[in-house]
This record gives sequence, structure tokens and C-alpha cells, in this order.
Amino acid sequence: MKHFGWPIILGIALVALSAIGYGVHYAVFRDAHHIFIFLVGDIAFVFVEVLLVTTVIHRVLEEREKKSRLNKLNMVIGTFFSEVGTDLLKRFANFDPDLNGIRHELGVTDSWSDEQFDEAAKHLRRYGYTSRIEELKLDELRSFLSSKRDFLLRLLENPTLLEHESFTEMLRAVFHLSEELTARGDLGEIPEADSKHLAADIHRVYLRLVHEWLDYMQYLKANYPYLFSFAIRTNPFDRAASPYVH
Repeated sequence: MKHFGWPIILGIALVALSAIGYGVHYAVFRDAHHIFIFLVGDIAFVFVEVLLVTTVIHRVLEEREKKSRLNKLNMVIGTFFSEVGTDLLKRFANFDPDLNGIRHELGVTDSWSDEQFDEAAKHLRRYGYTSRIEELKLDELRSFLSSKRDFLLRLLENPTLLEHESFTEMLRAVFHLSEELTARGDLGEIPEADSKHLAADIHRVYLRLVHEWLDYMQYLKANYPYLFSFAIRTNPFDRAASPYVH
């Protein structure tokens, strides 16, 4: 019996108990015809039961599990934006020379529909995402990202994020930018070629951040109105944004 797993042993035991039950029934009532009527009926219903379990019940449980995973994932994403993402977006947006061209697409309100979110995302795919690196205060950016290094590492180790490839790639881009800045000495005196390299790293982070932020805003609007209300009052792309309710 050591070679059999517990499911096989359990199956054999259940079949044996069923056979004993039918044997007792026959011993008491001597009615094999009645036994076979119910036996065939039960076997015939097994196929319908399998259909119900595999297609209906399994799908309901799968959807419930998917929703639970999505909620956990968005809790992690929300924590990221509270700790790092919103601040980074403000820094990049403040020195984006072309921000006025997409301010409408980023001016999320509580009246937006899913179609408006989709349309905004479509327009944002064509945006350049530049930020004037010479005005960005790279020393402050480096200090900020260095202070969040442990937090970013814990997020990268979070198994929940493995299912969200785009967010994971964005996290890697942020962490890479942090490493690039930390590896340099005086950020006020960097060669032009190196400046272009850092600008490309910032572009990568900025682009991915914007798209993840817009997706997260759409999720909040659909599921957590009170969190969405705070998010639009602290919109990193709105220079007049205020947490106060007017």
C-alpha cells in the first residue's frame, strides 16, 4: 500500500463501501432489479454532474478566485503609487515641455466612462514622454529613489505581481533608473552622452508609469469610489490639484 497515494486508497475504500452497501440491500430485500434501476440511474447522472461541476461551478469558483487575485494585485499597485509612483509622476510631469498636449487625456474625473479611459489610453500610446533632464534635479530624484529601495525590492519579490507583466516591467524600469543614478557621483556634471542615456531611462519609467496609473484609476473608479475621489483630487498631472474637498 506504500506505493499508492491517499486519493487511490480513498477511492478503493469508497468503492468497497458502496459494494458493501449494495450487498446489504440485496441481502435484506432480495431485489436485484431495484438495485440495478437505481445503479444505472446514478451512473447516468454522473455525466450531468461532471458537466455541472466542470463548466458551471468550476467557472464560478475560477471567476471568484480571479477577482480575489485582482483585488490583492491592485492593493499592491495602490501601495506603490502612494509610496513612489505619484511622486515620480509629479516630478516628471512638472518638467515635461509638452504636457499641455495630453493634459486633457490625464484630467480624469468621476464622470469618465470606460470608453473615455480607453480613448485616453489610445491617445497616450502616441505621446513622446519627455522630461527636461537638466531641470529635473537628479540629486533629489536619486535621494528619493534610494530612500524607497527596500520598498521597491519587496515589491519585486511579491509573487502576486508575477501575473501582471506590464506592472512588473515598470517596477524593473524604476529600479534600473535608481541604480543608474546611484552609481554616479556628481549628477550636476555629467557628459552629454550620459545625459541622453539617463533621459532614455527616465522616458522608459515615465511612459510605463502613465499607463499603469491610468489603468489603476479606471480600476478605482469601478470598485472603490472613495479611493478614486482622493486619487483625482491629488492628480499628479494637475498643478492645481488639492486634497481638500471643495
